[in-house]
Amino acid sequence: MTKQKILIADDEPLARQRLRRLVEGMPDYQVCGEAGDGEATLANVAELHPDILLLDIRMPGMDGMEAAANLSQLNNPPAIIFCTAYDNYAIQAFDVQAVAYLLKPVRKDALAEALGRAGRVNRVQIQTLSASIAGNNTDRETTEDEQLAVRTHRGTELIDIAGIRYCQADQKYVTIHHSRGGTVSDYTLKELESAYPNQLLRIHRNTLVGVRFIQALRRTPDGHNLLQLRDGLGELPVSRRHSSNVRQWLQGLQG
Repeated sequence: MTKQKILIADDEPLARQRLRRLVEGMPDYQVCGEAGDGEATLANVAELHPDILLLDIRMPGMDGMEAAANLSQLNNPPAIIFCTAYDNYAIQAFDVQAVAYLLKPVRKDALAEALGRAGRVNRVQIQTLSASIAGNNTDRETTEDEQLAVRTHRGTELIDIAGIRYCQADQKYVTIHHSRGGTVSDYTLKELESAYPNQLLRIHRNTLVGVRFIQALRRTPDGHNLLQLRDGLGELPVSRRHSSNVRQWLQGLQG
């Protein structure tokens, strides 16, 4: 049986050590990483893909509640268990879909019960996700729970890879257009294309498009190619150099 991966987020090293000892004493779970603030938590979630997050609330910078609010917007976030010394955040915890709210010092039996509940939540998410993928034959090798951690002027933002509609370069910055709006990042198009070759398709020297949003390729009367996006999201210009790759991708989809 595969062990559930747990990320521990707390600004106090001793608190992290205590939680780690408790988790390591349980056979079905393993600690995959630790974080000391909200931004590090989001970055670790994107990198490590934990099943469960043990999250403190009062941390420097982005606190646990703000980090949880960011995570709750993802398609497949980790199950969140708050571990805090304060009991006045319990109602807010339900707003960000937390599985449990444990007061410090966390007792082993309370943690074990909360982890069991979190595991059941994750299994339901996985079953729902599997049914969704099986019913949608346009999802070609897409990993639904992948996220991209982007550092912005507001802090770290997590973006679902599956929700990226297109990415456009403008001088030295790339704007990532996704299901929640647009985010300016310092990633290059080449970096994004290399990291997610099955999810992002190059259609222009300054544009990548999320393959799940591709609908059709249209040629204008004056000979230019335009890529139509699904759900009425508009059209994007396709360069002559990349038009054959787009056609090839569409033919593979139909085949």
